Parts: sequence; C-alpha cells; structure tokens
Amino acid sequence: MSVGRAANPWQNVYAHPCPWDGHYPPLSLPDLFGRAAEAWPDRLLVEFLGRSYSYGALHAEARRFAAGLQAMGIRPGDRVGLFLPNVPAYVAAYYGALIAGATVVNFSPLYTAAELEAQVADSGARLLVTVDVPALLPTALRVLRESALETLVVSRLADQLPLAKGLLVRLFGLGQVSRIPRAAGVVLWRDVAARSAEPAPVAVDPEHTIALLQYTGGTTGTPKGAMLTHQNLTANARQIVDIDPHRSERDVILGALPLFHVFANTCVLNRTVADGGCVAMVPRFDIGQVLGAVRRTRPTSFPGVPTMFQALLADDRLEGTDMASLNVCISGGAPLPAPVRERFESVTGVYVCEGYGLTECSGVASTNPFIGPGRPGTIGHPFPATRLALLDQDDPTRFAAPGSAGELIIAGPQIMQGYWQRPDADATAFVSLPDEQGQVRRWLRTGDIAVLEVDGYVRIVDRSKDMIAVGGFKVFPSQVEHVLVDHPAVAEAAVLGVPDAYHGEMPRAFVTLKPGASADAAALREWLNARVGKHERVDAVVIRPGLPKTAIGKLDRKALKAEVLVES
Repeated sequence: MSVGRAANPWQNVYAHPCPWDGHYPPLSLPDLFGRAAEAWPDRLLVEFLGRSYSYGALHAEARRFAAGLQAMGIRPGDRVGLFLPNVPAYVAAYYGALIAGATVVNFSPLYTAAELEAQVADSGARLLVTVDVPALLPTALRVLRESALETLVVSRLADQLPLAKGLLVRLFGLGQVSRIPRAAGVVLWRDVAARSAEPAPVAVDPEHTIALLQYTGGTTGTPKGAMLTHQNLTANARQIVDIDPHRSERDVILGALPLFHVFANTCVLNRTVADGGCVAMVPRFDIGQVLGAVRRTRPTSFPGVPTMFQALLADDRLEGTDMASLNVCISGGAPLPAPVRERFESVTGVYVCEGYGLTECSGVASTNPFIGPGRPGTIGHPFPATRLALLDQDDPTRFAAPGSAGELIIAGPQIMQGYWQRPDADATAFVSLPDEQGQVRRWLRTGDIAVLEVDGYVRIVDRSKDMIAVGGFKVFPSQVEHVLVDHPAVAEAAVLGVPDAYHGEMPRAFVTLKPGASADAAALREWLNARVGKHERVDAVVIRPGLPKTAIGKLDRKALKAEVLVES
C-alpha cells in the first residue's frame, strides 16, 4: 500500500492490535498440532453435537492414522484426499495425513461423481477418506471403481456421535448412513487407525513442502490446485491469532463453515489449534444445529458467509437465542450486503466484521478490526507481514497511479507457491515488482479491482473474473456450460451470475438450440441441475435465437451481460 513511498503513513494507525511488520518463523502443521497437544492435552479441541474430543485424544488418533497410512504404503508427497463434511474424523485425517508426510487434497462434498473423479485424476490422489452417509459414500465408491484411485477409507458417523445418538444410528440407521460394502479397495477407518505403532518421522521443509492442494478457479474458470505449503498455512493461522484482541481469553469458534473450504480450514481449524481453542463443530449449516451449538457451547466467534447470516435472520428462532457470548462474527467468501450486516447486528447485538481472501493466499489477506466499527464496505487493513498494492489496469507491469483504481495484488508469507502442474497459469497469476523499500517481490494477482484509501482501508469496486459467487462458493461458468452443451438440443451455452437477494448471485444459463431441435426451458433447467453440483444449479435457462460474439467468434460475456441488464 502506498508503494514507492519511503513509509506508509497508515501503519501509524494500524487497525489491528499487533505490529504490522510481524515475523512468522517456519513451522509445519504437524508441529503446530503437536505443540498444542503437548501444551493442552486435556483441553477441548472439538465439541460435536454434544460429544467432546480433547487435543490429546485427537492428536493420538491422528498419529495412529498416520502410522496406518504409512503401513499401507503412503509415502511423503503422496496425495491423500478428504471427501468429508464437518466431522471429528476430518481433524484426525487432515493432521494424520500431514504427519505421514502426505499432501492433503480437499474435495467438496457438493461434487458430483464426475467432478470428484476429474480432481482425483488431476491431483493424482492415491487414497480418499469419506464417511458412511448417503450424500457421499455412493459417490466415493463410484470414483473408486471408475478412476485410478487405489483406496477408499470410510469412517462411520455413528462412531463419532455421542453414545446415545451413535447407538440409534447403529441400530436403526435413521436415514443417515449407507451400508459400507466389502469390496476391493474399501477399508474401514478403525482398521487403519487401530495400529499401535508410532508413525515413522518425516522430515518437512515448511517453506517448500506442499501441505495442501486446494482447488480453485484462480483467475480463470478452470479449477486448479493451489499449492499451499506448511508455512503458508501456519503463517496465515498465526496472523489470524495475532489480529484477535481476545486471543488471551476463552476461545470457542462456531464451526459451521465447511472444513473442506480454505476459509474454514484456516480460520476455523488451523487458527483454533494455533490458539489452543475449541471448535463447536456442526456437520453442515443447519440453523437448528447452529443455534443448538450456540446454546450448548457459548461460542466466542462465528465466521460465516453472507448467506449464513441472512438465513439466520430469516428464522424466528434467532431472536430467542442468546448470542451474548459472541465477541465477533466474521463475514467472508462474498461481499456482505450492508442491510444484512446492519440487521444482524441490530437483532443479535454482535458486531460483524468483513474480510477478504483467496484460496491462493491460504484463506485471508485483510480484514476489518475485530472490535468495531471498522469501515463498512471495505475489506479493512492487511494482515501482519502482508503487502497490498494496485496494478495499472492497462499495463500490469507497473503500479496504478496514486488515487487510481487498479487490480489488487498481494505479497506475504501466506501466498501459494503456484498451481499444481500448471506453469502456464502461474505465468499470469504472479507479477514481480518492487515493494516500498525497493525489494523485488512476487505478487499474487487477484483479478479484483480496488481502491486504496488514504488511511489504508481497501475497497473492492469490481471483479474482473467471470467467477460467480453463490453464497460464498465459487461457480465457474465454463464447467456448467460444458454440461449444458452435452444436451442433444443445445448448440451453444453461456452462464452468467445474476443478482439474488439470498445467495448474492445465482447462475443463469443462456442457450441457443441446434437447427431443427426443440426444447422447453424449464425441462432444460431440470436436466442441467440434475447433472451439476448443488451450488452450480441455475435459477433459469433462457433460450435465445443467438448469443453475442466477439470479432473472432468467441462468446462475448460482456455484451451478453449488457443485454441481460437491458432486458431486466
């Protein structure tokens, strides 16, 4: 910020309660977890629907799982996939794979079998961990049969619940579990993690060893694996702890965000372990379960996406729930509408601060202060040791002129190493330019257009990407379009994001039909939505006589957006 000047005046009024020029020595994730377990073995790490898990117990389970992986032939650098909702097994599988020296690959539980299979193939994952619920197990079994995946490890939901709930699931199923087949390549979690042997030590270079492949669209619509090192992730976790003015107090974070998402992976899991706190975990965002966790655990912070806060406001049960234990709610993943923030604060009395981050920066790069009022409509100040600057929109080899809008770029210890097996994408994702001291740094290009205010607050003014933000999840038009053009009647397809009061945006498809073909728009919508992930489902399919093209014959999204705005 203020690049090119000898000093940054805004640093004298830094919004966060720590020095801006913080230092984060190299640290691996197994060491982060190991130190926490050694310091607080009996302290609660996870509360899950009424069942408690201590640091010592989950660390021991992770080490048993690591030993089991090594006995099964998993070697340092092998990829281990997690296809899991928010369950305690996620914690043990995540850290256990890292203790074994593997690289974790997070897979969204919303994926279709085709999407999961494509990312298993791209990542080269040898082993996948899932749970015996109908939404996941059949998909994982299909991928095991139809891909190069070698092993599927299945954890039982019943084993992770409180005794009474677990017994009901075992005896009656209650529609919550699927039968685990006896099939080649299928292994029970308890058989992997039952070994008493200690895992073999694995040397980790925190600054260069890849801990996590987190798939994202980056600055284009094709999902790519962001390579995040141990140091990227532990530095970001420690940055979050440093900016928290309540870090020395009781720490219980409401874990409703999905842990497969980088936002939760850093802001809920790793950050909590770094601070010795507790995650009040719910399997998914269910308002009854969320409010039950609030009453049961009295959380002190709640990170979420705007649609979570909006859904809570729409439920009459919110006003009957005492939220006074919360110090702050943190909104990310998508812009937070001002009316939602204002009403949530009015109803609950809890301050909502907004931040900003990308998968490529391990989760978070800047945020408003946790103690208000901050600057509504901005993404706050950068994290410690994090630099933000703006590129000239016409010439990305130089910085934007002072006072001008430009493409936001980021440098800091949390910035990814690059994209998995995609040097072509790396070439456009980074730019090398000097910082305010003249040191040449490798900056991440965000694709977002921003302005830097004189006191250091950052305001996002536009998006240069085609990505659609649906309730905090990224939807990439090209993926939905690829499915649509498989329909025998569809000639061309373009998918745009349209404003939606609840989700922020919703995908909408615009198609042309093949000569002589006929189709019903509503039937096309049903056909498409049955073949894409839940977050990718369109609100409508619009059949048009033609779609606008550029001079070289490509679909012109900008022109289509303009036409749609006129029509609406």
